Amino acid sequence: MPVDYKIFINPLKEAKEKAKPRNFKQSFELIIKLRDVDLKRPENRVNMPVALPHPPKEKMAKVCVIAAGDLYVKAKSAGADGVISREDLEKIASDKKSAKKFVKSYDFFIAQADMMPLIGRLLGRYLGPAGKMPRPVPPTADIALLVDSLKRSVRIRIRTQPLVMCRVGLEDQPLEEVAKNIAAVFSALETKFRIPHNIEKVYVKLTMGPAVKVRLK
Repeated sequence: MPVDYKIFINPLKEAKEKAKPRNFKQSFELIIKLRDVDLKRPENRVNMPVALPHPPKEKMAKVCVIAAGDLYVKAKSAGADGVISREDLEKIASDKKSAKKFVKSYDFFIAQADMMPLIGRLLGRYLGPAGKMPRPVPPTADIALLVDSLKRSVRIRIRTQPLVMCRVGLEDQPLEEVAKNIAAVFSALETKFRIPHNIEKVYVKLTMGPAVKVRLK
């Protein structure tokens, strides 16, 4: 059963009121603690992008495309934050420091499918642990559409701890927009878990503010 976004509005308002003013724009953060989830089972571990209906314009996700030929050309005008060729990839991978910096610089990667073996060989040791292995796509993919979707997304990753933590908006966004972003995260989790059965606790907070509990019922 979908979670009604309206239940998040008052907790978001409270979190905003309780947080002290800072000299930077704070983000709204969502924290979800799961229960009755066996993370030893691979199917319960999660690493997926969730497209937000109202992404914070000033903090859109950074997307890099690794491609060749026509897809490389299309990616150049698709709004990607970075477009990497085979030659660029080999150069980056030749220096450990550059490789680590490259992986850290982007939130999501898209790669031409036939380049995935090369990417795995050259950068797999850095991309894998970071949970950032590229999404493989065919050369005919609508790269602009994919880039736009990922730029609007946050990454939901559950590995060794039954926790979800992600940014869902900025403090100057309308609270209704932030609440709808939270509802989108819950909709994504609902494809893997039972809501609300598998939810133990939910909190919202600003970056430097106290956590405020959300009651789902």
